[in-house]
Amino acid sequence: MTKSVALAADRISWEERELIKAAPEFGFTIEWVNDESLCLGHPDAPSLSGYDALLVRSRSYTRGGLIAALAEAAGLPVLNTARAVHTCENKALLRTVLRTAGVPVPDYRLALSRKDFEKSLEELRLPLVLKPVFGGMGKRVTLIRDADTAQSVYDYVEDLGHAFEQACLVEPYLGGGTSVRCLVVGRELLGAAEFASGGTDWRNNAALGNSSRAVAHDPDVLKIIDGVVAELGPGIYGVDLFGTPDGYVVNEVNHAPGFRAVSSATGADIPSAVSRHIQELIA
Repeated sequence: MTKSVALAADRISWEERELIKAAPEFGFTIEWVNDESLCLGHPDAPSLSGYDALLVRSRSYTRGGLIAALAEAAGLPVLNTARAVHTCENKALLRTVLRTAGVPVPDYRLALSRKDFEKSLEELRLPLVLKPVFGGMGKRVTLIRDADTAQSVYDYVEDLGHAFEQACLVEPYLGGGTSVRCLVVGRELLGAAEFASGGTDWRNNAALGNSSRAVAHDPDVLKIIDGVVAELGPGIYGVDLFGTPDGYVVNEVNHAPGFRAVSSATGADIPSAVSRHIQELIA
């Protein structure tokens, strides 16, 4: 009997279509399940009955982490694990976990109030980046070049409705307009591509459609990837790096990474690699 994997997502994009297309060659099928209709909580998870594993591709970290946790509680193998998703979701937690393990991360300060923010401005040198602890796709990430505008920028943070939204990181501006996205499947680095801002937006984020080019698998990068996987466990990750004079540092780790740009830049067959990893999980 052919095994079946549920793909939890709020929509089907290019990546999901490619994953669904690749799966049959590896002896199983992937079926999209709308992550807004799972209604999990029952010990046997009726909405996931009949599936052999769950692949979480929810764009929302909060939604993805909750789905992963409840699916695991119902006994279903999940990619990525709930622990991995929750760690990636919280930028402050991720950096603490990685730094404790010896994986290089940028210097940063956690700002939960204006007093925290002002102290951060004293301790770190401009230009600085203000970013939400919870969030992705480059949204609400703000570059602060001048001390004169810093307080006005924080006014917008204070006007947000919840402490969850107000929690921010303050960090030095690194990368000079470029970053490196590493696509990891299992424990393997499949491809690395450098993203550069297009000139109209300083953020070098793959979700913003910036230009990309393949880069070599630097030994230092491979060491960083090994460190990330050692802490989060084998899975499917987009690891974003900034280059500094002292080497690369991990900016973020994405739990459900888009990989079209990396695949295009490097030629890596990422859907097949994901299928092989799932095949090992459900064997």
